[in-house]
Amino acid sequence: MLKSMTGPVNAVFLIAVMLVSSVAHAQSRWSDAAPLPSPRQEIYAITYNGMIYTAGGIADGASAVRNEFNAFDPRKDLWLELSDLPAPRHHITLSALDGAIYAVGGFSGGFPNWKPETSAYAYDLEGGEWKTLPALPVARGEHVSVTAAGKIYVIGGRVGETPNAAHYKDHRDTSRVDVFDPNTQTWSRGTDAPTARNSAASAVIGDKIYVVGGRQYLGQPNGDAANVNVASLEVFNTKTGLWSRKAPMPKAAGGIAATALDGRLYVFGGEQWTPTKEVFANGWVYDPSADAWESLPDMKTPRHGAAAGGIAGRIFVFGGATETGAGDVAVNEVLAVQP
Repeated sequence: MLKSMTGPVNAVFLIAVMLVSSVAHAQSRWSDAAPLPSPRQEIYAITYNGMIYTAGGIADGASAVRNEFNAFDPRKDLWLELSDLPAPRHHITLSALDGAIYAVGGFSGGFPNWKPETSAYAYDLEGGEWKTLPALPVARGEHVSVTAAGKIYVIGGRVGETPNAAHYKDHRDTSRVDVFDPNTQTWSRGTDAPTARNSAASAVIGDKIYVVGGRQYLGQPNGDAANVNVASLEVFNTKTGLWSRKAPMPKAAGGIAATALDGRLYVFGGEQWTPTKEVFANGWVYDPSADAWESLPDMKTPRHGAAAGGIAGRIFVFGGATETGAGDVAVNEVLAVQP
């Protein structure tokens, strides 16, 4: 009798858990935290040892390129100003490993004169100084980077059609993966991702790298090109060296912010350029064990190009822009989430 009831009991239990989770998320609310020291967009963040770090960005209508490097202490609700980046950058990605923050690639120049860079730096958290690392094999921006299996993985983004490409329209999307080994101080080719895209988001859960959302710069029927959002979620298993596709986001979005917390992937905001221009306030959480997405409360401020970090049951989403391509803000909003 017990054996025959196992399936129904498990099904009822799963439905109950999903309902409890939905109610808990519905009861969660966004609140305000200390804003960034200055408004900026097209930033990324990394959470490391109880702090959230962010660097660079663009401001003033996407015309000014920033070099600030900041750390947010969620316990004190306080931003710290650290040593500036060696050079101004936007879309520069951050990763952390063994007491250092790695800042890789990104663009120099205000829109539309975006030049992808090969620069890579490491910030010694104890010494408080930047060190120049061997250059990226290929200049790129609007990529993602993560730390996994003791190495820095740089995935996707946009690269120049020519070596000296310095205009947004001179770039193309890539699925290329480059891997930096801090022990040997060398770059190597990784296994390319299934999808070429830019402005995606990423996070690491266990031994797997999650890359989600973003967009592709594609030709349109009228002969122009436009950024078309994608919803796909692709996962790289660092143990097997293989990519797999998982359940896509409920809504395709580019310029999103993401972070991992308690074994789940959280994604926020984003924008679209076609068929209409729109900036999103949506929040989503992905459960790898169920391969399923669930909605979260909307952010108070719809934004794209923001950054996110999760610590101790709270997720902070800061910076970004409130208009497609413009409207940079210093807003920092926090959401308490259920484990």
